[in-house]
Amino acid sequence: MFLRKVEGPRSVTLPDGSIMTRADLPPPETRRWVASRKIAVVRGVLYGLIPMVDAKRIYGLSDEEFNSWVSAFAEHGKDALKVTALKKYRQL
Repeated sequence: MFLRKVEGPRSVTLPDGSIMTRADLPPPETRRWVASRKIAVVRGVLYGLIPMVDAKRIYGLSDEEFNSWVSAFAEHGKDALKVTALKKYRQL
């Protein structure tokens, strides 16, 4: 089996005890962002699996978009990343 050389860790342990690997991240060609994919990218960055700069470059995210995901996830949890819940969690 051949393992491709990558920068940083191959897996991280999340606070709930589960293990997240690079295979759990969405594919680079992702264009439809559902809540579960947003959560995977945010967790990958927050727990050190992938650097923020690389995540934004790979997925074509702007600073504003990624930071809004992080702040929504930090303040309200994973439900805030659902598109149908934008009005409910939008800051006034």
